[in-house]
Amino acid sequence: MTTQKALFLEKIKGKLFIQDRDIQEAETGEVLVEIHATALNPVDWKIQGIEGFLKEFPAVFGSDASGVVKKVGAGVTNVSVGDKVLFQGAYDNRHATFQQYAIVAAEIVAKIPENLSFEQASTIPVTLATAAVGLYSPKPLGVALDAPWEAGGRGKYAGEPIVVIGGSSSVGQQVIQFAKLSGFSPIITTASLHNSAFLKTLGATHVIDRAAPLSELTQAVQAITSKPVTVVYDAISYADTQNAAYDVLAPGGTLLVVLNPAVDAGKITPKKAIVHVLGSVQLPNNRAVGRRLYANLTGLLDAGEIKPNHVEVLPNGLAGIPGGLEKLEAGVSALKLVARPQDNI
Repeated sequence: MTTQKALFLEKIKGKLFIQDRDIQEAETGEVLVEIHATALNPVDWKIQGIEGFLKEFPAVFGSDASGVVKKVGAGVTNVSVGDKVLFQGAYDNRHATFQQYAIVAAEIVAKIPENLSFEQASTIPVTLATAAVGLYSPKPLGVALDAPWEAGGRGKYAGEPIVVIGGSSSVGQQVIQFAKLSGFSPIITTASLHNSAFLKTLGATHVIDRAAPLSELTQAVQAITSKPVTVVYDAISYADTQNAAYDVLAPGGTLLVVLNPAVDAGKITPKKAIVHVLGSVQLPNNRAVGRRLYANLTGLLDAGEIKPNHVEVLPNGLAGIPGGLEKLEAGVSALKLVARPQDNI
């Protein structure tokens, strides 16, 4: 087989359509993956209207995937043809995941353990990268914590509090899990209270009702811990959540945000850092963290220390993605929408 089906975006704000394209060849250090599941992310509906994000048109996009290795390039030793793997794609036609086959660098591929399905595995890469890059990348890319997959990193931050805004979000869930591995306690998060029990299975120790006024967030955190909070991860990152999170943060601490910083200029102080996390292990500056993360990821997944999102499978393979993006834009909580590119073609 030399061709595949792919979902294309015609142009900025243009139509989505399915069309054949060539299957790419794996070059040195790369693998070709037959994609069995690809998860949708909020960025996937947002970028359709953003100039400059996608560089070639018609454009394939999507960046969360799992599947089976079909070919390996020269020098690849960590995976073999036939292995089930998960990976994070990139937003170009060779590496994007809304298609049947994609190319990825072998050093940022991990084998899927037996306890996960393709659909579950596909929910992990993007949110995993966003959480890990923010917490463990060197400054100014992240907080520069010692990673729990490195010697001495597991449990290192025992007794130190952390606050996660939006714990039920896909990124928030991963941040909570890494915070637990790093030893943080208490792990305080905001979320709808009906998600409290689930978030506590991931490692959260306290859940503050997301419906409570944000003006009361600092007081709510101080009622839980008297220790200074030096790490706040805002997985929502709207202007109101960023400002509330910044108020919680102690001098010398860092606020991590996943959208452009929007803290009011009048309250910004050099004693508090703000880091805009770029959650992709495909980026050169993030590759070092990504390489070590993926080298240890299979073990973390196999042990259940990193868990996938809840999954809703979209019908009709690639043809189900446009409707899924509309659903995602309207709002989805505590789960990921997943398509199967090999279905119904």
